[in-house]
Amino acid sequence: MNIITLDVQPLTKAAFGPFGDVIEVAGAELRLINGGTTERYHDLAKVDVAGDQPRVLINIFRGQAFAPPIDIHMLERHPLGSQAFYPLQNRPFLVVVGEDAGGKPANPVAFLVQGNQGVNYHRNVWHHPLISLEQSSDFMVVDRGGEGNNLEEYFWPDRVFRIEEV
Repeated sequence: MNIITLDVQPLTKAAFGPFGDVIEVAGAELRLINGGTTERYHDLAKVDVAGDQPRVLINIFRGQAFAPPIDIHMLERHPLGSQAFYPLQNRPFLVVVGEDAGGKPANPVAFLVQGNQGVNYHRNVWHHPLISLEQSSDFMVVDRGGEGNNLEEYFWPDRVFRIEEV
């Protein structure tokens, strides 16, 4: 089994752009609503759903904590809709994504997401399931429900990608 070490890089809009949207209030359009008592950070991610009768789901996921070394054996993708994750407890987490290489993921890239940032994976982007750090953490998740199979998984038969430090 070939083990390939992944370096973790900071999450920026430019670096993550090919995979999806960074969700954060920094640089967002600010609108005052409710008679000026509420700040609305407008349109932070593009929700994208496909299919005959798609529904947008709002969920809370609770992810168990991981500690390095973290081995990446697989990635998944959602062909019928985008999927957004935003931490509810201001704790950092990791995202691991890969470009498509003919129906399977290319070598992945790892990003450290700060507790005041989230991500929205574009439809069909290969990514690892939730990787909480430090302790069990809750996330607001917006994704697609409805008819159709919205999950594909790929397991590398001959390699493991390892995150040795965060």
